[in-house]
Amino acid sequence: MKDLQQHREDYLNQFKENTYGRNLMKTDDPFDSPSEECGIFGLYSNNDVDTFSMSQFGLFALQHRGQEACGISVMKQGKIFNIKDEGLVLDVYKEIRDPETFMGNSAIGHTRYTTAGDKKKYNFQPFFAKNEYDQTILSIAHNGNLTNAAELKKELEAEGVVFRATSDSEVILRLIQKHLDLGLRAAIKTTMEKIQGAYSVVGMTRNKFFAFRDFYGIRPLVLGAIDEKTYVVASESVALDAVGAQYVRDILPGEIIYTNENETGLQSFMARENCEKRTCAFEYIYFARPDSIMEGLNVHEIREKSGMKIWEQAPVEADIVIGVPDSGVPAAIGFSIASGIPFRPVLIKNRYIGRSFIVPTQEMRERIVNLKLNPIISEIKGKRVVIIDDSIVRGTTSKRLVKILKDAGVKEIHFRSVSPPIIAPCYLGIDTPVKDDLIAANMSVEELRVYLGVDTLEFLSMENLKNILGSSDHCFGCFTEEYPVPAGPYPDYTDE
Repeated sequence: MKDLQQHREDYLNQFKENTYGRNLMKTDDPFDSPSEECGIFGLYSNNDVDTFSMSQFGLFALQHRGQEACGISVMKQGKIFNIKDEGLVLDVYKEIRDPETFMGNSAIGHTRYTTAGDKKKYNFQPFFAKNEYDQTILSIAHNGNLTNAAELKKELEAEGVVFRATSDSEVILRLIQKHLDLGLRAAIKTTMEKIQGAYSVVGMTRNKFFAFRDFYGIRPLVLGAIDEKTYVVASESVALDAVGAQYVRDILPGEIIYTNENETGLQSFMARENCEKRTCAFEYIYFARPDSIMEGLNVHEIREKSGMKIWEQAPVEADIVIGVPDSGVPAAIGFSIASGIPFRPVLIKNRYIGRSFIVPTQEMRERIVNLKLNPIISEIKGKRVVIIDDSIVRGTTSKRLVKILKDAGVKEIHFRSVSPPIIAPCYLGIDTPVKDDLIAANMSVEELRVYLGVDTLEFLSMENLKNILGSSDHCFGCFTEEYPVPAGPYPDYTDE
């Protein structure tokens, strides 16, 4: 039996070569897990560099944040070249016949998650604006969601601005474009003062690079450096690692990072002073890769601590602890450390399976679960098992997992969620079901325990979550229905 330290190392090492699967169980039901909208990447150098390869590596490290579409813009000799299409990062890069075209001194990229029915190419990012000579003059990639996009879009359309997509990200693009005559920094600041919601943005003009983050820092954005002339901005620090950049710091809420042709390196400007930080708590629980560092916190350690805390909160007698791969595993290790109950990696996932099979019957769809995740029966038959998962959304996936364990002959099942109950949708860049479809918003814990068919059920408390994160300076909207900005209408993702 491996010791827990070896399990930790094996768990983290797998992400050095493979993309992060988060919770493989939940990919069978796209409506039973929150989905991040995208990952963004940006690079700027005073010299020409291999932007083709580095943007590819950076976006590949962010593949877990979106698997439906990918795109890049590259600044080369005062021109911007673009490509974007449906598919995984490597699929889109394979379409580039001449990599030399995409080698310049700056690049931005985007990997996107979309819901069913929302795969229209004009909504893929980056978004770019052209002049009367059909030359790209401005390009941006955005992670987040604006809560006043519809209102701003109507205002701009009344002024004669033509929109080519239905994404809120294009509102950001058109506002910056509209105010460019003020200068780039002033155009961005003016845009930030008009838009509301969550936004982390990277972008470029034909001779400048920029990045900025909303006044609450809801969506993540980190800054790194390869050398004193080459800088990287990305949604997560793992993208910095992928291109050999050193983590410098997180870009601050309300901060604009930009280049100035009259000065070397990056400049910083605060669009608003004394901003309140409210980074999304769910990034630590589920979205981010475990080897990322966000706001100075190691994601793997946060997840491991969550397992320790839920043991303190809800101890139970059991024979083994198991975690739902991938995101539940660190918490299961933490639970084992705190409780002394052995951790066993008995849920085996098929790493070569796609996101979904196309099958005509419900009976066959049920069997897909066992193709994606299968237990080692000899390890759990007749045992009292604690199963650790990151969250419960609609409950359908958790119910299927419980059935798999019962079919394997488990004696008792004690279910632990290392997030508080999700009782409200997200309006700030995460695709969650509406409140009527969130099972914890419509059932008591006891009712949900009965529905899942488990012996005990516990959720991590809000108090313990805040304790693990070290502060209350986060967005907890999906757990409390209290948001740092006005919620606005729920995003209609399928209409994009």
